[in-house]
Amino acid sequence: MPHVTLYALEDELAGHEPDLIRELTGAVVSAYGEWIRPSVEVRLVGIPAGRWARGGATVATAAPSVTFGMREEVFARADAATVVAQLVSAFTQAVSSVFGDECRDDVLVELVGQPTSRSGLGGKVISERGAVG
Repeated sequence: MPHVTLYALEDELAGHEPDLIRELTGAVVSAYGEWIRPSVEVRLVGIPAGRWARGGATVATAAPSVTFGMREEVFARADAATVVAQLVSAFTQAVSSVFGDECRDDVLVELVGQPTSRSGLGGKVISERGAVG
């Protein structure tokens, strides 16, 4: 089950939730295909003013960042470099289509491999349950 988490300043996030959910889900679908849509989980995290800092000082504006969790085995596939490039591009496009193109160069996308042997779902280690997303 792929997980997309977007972090943005609360004031900048408010009101954009439906568009972000649609665009971020679409970004995953563009890389993997329509079959994955029902499994894509999106989390939008609004950071209150005064809780986002850079260089030791709080910031008034910040480009959103995206973290995408997926099975680490994806990084070992022969097409891993292509999939990574597609996801980075698609997530950046999704964010800038909602927040504006001026943030594009500052959008951080992090792809995080989740080892199924160290992840759990429903009280069981995922590798014991069989392959899940």
